[in-house]
Amino acid sequence: MRNRTEFGGLHLSSEIIFLLVFLVVCLRTPAQAQKSQPSAAGPPKYDLHTEAKFKGTVEELKVPPKGREKEIMHLLVKNGTDTVDIYLCPKSFLDDMGIGFSKGDELAFIGSKVKQDGADLILAREVVKGNDTFVLRDEKGGPVWDWHH
Repeated sequence: MRNRTEFGGLHLSSEIIFLLVFLVVCLRTPAQAQKSQPSAAGPPKYDLHTEAKFKGTVEELKVPPKGREKEIMHLLVKNGTDTVDIYLCPKSFLDDMGIGFSKGDELAFIGSKVKQDGADLILAREVVKGNDTFVLRDEKGGPVWDWHH
C-alpha cells in the first residue's frame, strides 16, 4: 500500500504539470490572435458622406512595380496650388480596360476624401478624361474591379 507522502507527491507533480501546460496555452493564444488580425490601417474605405467633385492636372503617376500590377495605382493631381493624391484601382484593371493616364492630362473626378496614415487622399469613383468617363466604383463606393474575376 502507498503511503500518503508518495501519493501526495505524485498528485502535486501532476498539478504542477497541468498548471504549466495551462499557462503555456493561455499565453500563446493572445499572441497568435494578434498575429492573425489584419493590420489596423488596412485599405481605406469609401465614405459617401465625403464624396465630392474634383478637377486637376496629372502631375505624377504612382504605378505599382512590375509583377505587382494588382496593387492600386494612384495619381498626384494638381488643382491650383493644391496637390491631391487620387487612388484609382489596381493597375491590372486599368490595363484590362485599356485606360491610360499621362502627366499633363486634364481630369475630373468624383471621389471620397478620406485619411490613411494621417494623409488625405481621394478614392476615385469616376474619372473623366476628355469625353470618356471611367467608372471605378459603383454608386455606393464598392470597387467594380472585384466584379472582373
